[in-house]
Amino acid sequence: MTIYQGLAADGPWQRAPLGSEVSVPQHLADDQEFTLSIPDLLSHGKRLFAAVWTEQEGGGRPLSKGTGKQLTDPSAPLTGNRAFNRISAPDANSCAGCHNAPYGIPGGGGDFVTNVFVLGHRFDFVTFDPKDQMPTRGSVDEHGEPVSLQTVGNFRATTGLFGAGYLEMLARQMTADIQAIRDRLKLGETAELWTKGVYFGKLTRRPDATWDTSQVEGLSRMSVTSPTPLDRPTLVIRPWHQAGNVVSIREFSNNAYNHHHGIQTEERFGRDTDLDGDGFTNEMTRADMTAVSLYQAAMAVPGRVIPRDPQIEQAVAVGEAAFARIGCARCHVPALALDHQGWLYTEPNPYNPATNLKPGETQTVTMDLTSPELPQPRLTPLLPERDRVIVPAYTDLKLHDITDPNEPAEAEVLDMNWFVWSPKFSGGNRRFLTKRLWGCANEPPFFHHGLFTTLRQSVLGHHGEALAERQAFQALPEYEQNALIEFLKTLQVLPPGTRQLVVDERFQPRNSVTVNAAVGK
Repeated sequence: MTIYQGLAADGPWQRAPLGSEVSVPQHLADDQEFTLSIPDLLSHGKRLFAAVWTEQEGGGRPLSKGTGKQLTDPSAPLTGNRAFNRISAPDANSCAGCHNAPYGIPGGGGDFVTNVFVLGHRFDFVTFDPKDQMPTRGSVDEHGEPVSLQTVGNFRATTGLFGAGYLEMLARQMTADIQAIRDRLKLGETAELWTKGVYFGKLTRRPDATWDTSQVEGLSRMSVTSPTPLDRPTLVIRPWHQAGNVVSIREFSNNAYNHHHGIQTEERFGRDTDLDGDGFTNEMTRADMTAVSLYQAAMAVPGRVIPRDPQIEQAVAVGEAAFARIGCARCHVPALALDHQGWLYTEPNPYNPATNLKPGETQTVTMDLTSPELPQPRLTPLLPERDRVIVPAYTDLKLHDITDPNEPAEAEVLDMNWFVWSPKFSGGNRRFLTKRLWGCANEPPFFHHGLFTTLRQSVLGHHGEALAERQAFQALPEYEQNALIEFLKTLQVLPPGTRQLVVDERFQPRNSVTVNAAVGK
């Protein structure tokens, strides 16, 4: 591996050896992330995100699963015509191969063709061959039961990372709030968990010092369970993966590089190790991981596109009011506030789990999410207060069951928040993070599975905890139903370089009263 010798990410480029075919000729040396400027780190991070990895730099994982564990059958390595597998992976050459919409932006969402089979990567190489009876090799699961295309994993849409830094910082602040409530509890007390106007249920500390989390709402199993009854539940809000499984952009990236590309990071797999047997070590440095995490955190935020057509303007205003009136905003909270300089994004995340870099293990890199140096448009503190940034993401960062209890097919077949040997793992999942609606209109397909082609289908697909809101939508007059859809159609990712958050159909700034209301002013 070649590394930078104190050079900026867009500075002089060290030539790769003649005849070599690598996507990243130079990697950052650890600690170099503390000497490069933020723009240089972002440039390098983008290069890593868009890299098309090859076998000459560690692409592929011949002897390991996407989980990082050894193959069930090492005698059949993932080489040659077994090197790629659409279902169990490696399944992509580049992060940007799937994350590229709209406008071809690296880090965006993806078409239906880029959907992933979450948890399919626990298999060596999925074949669905009925003659293969070795568990998790190619055809049967951990219990020896045959799998099909519908049961091998959870079919999920590729989501965009627009505004990711603001979302992660919201999750960090909200986690700190409810942990502070937890830490004030005395023996025998119960407290309500409120943060930024979002209710996460009740937490009880029993007289015997054990914890009762049975009334906690909206958090994943990993955030409410503890090693022993006396250990405090972490209550960490996990904003990544549609089932709330991942704490940070960094954790997500450490997982994804190995799972999808066969690229092993130093901090996850160790220095100078070749656990996947491809002949390469240190395939991505700690500094690389910081750069690519910062790149994703710095992505531009979505905005609003409100055409100047008077009929559409009126419909958008009516639809936005109806959205709130029928209760959609109960979960799709229009805006949450970052305060106490929460827009200063840091790596690493203080809540990172094991095998991901944690504070204290190295220095901290800080990036001001409101900086004009970052991709536009951005969110900035509101005048005259300048102590809050309003994040109009339309989410509460909670898990909800919005599936039809009478339709077993609406549940995911596996629950990624349980261990594979747990009966609840194969019991399925019905809880999903409230979809962040900013940017939804031009990031189809819709819903967690990507099976809906219209926003209207998505609204009508709400059941369970959102049944009343869906029924209220259906009870609206036809005009108001259409107006609500027109409102949702305004929530868009804007073309790269757009500096205003609210624009018209030609992407020119809007300054109307409707626009000011739309951004919380």
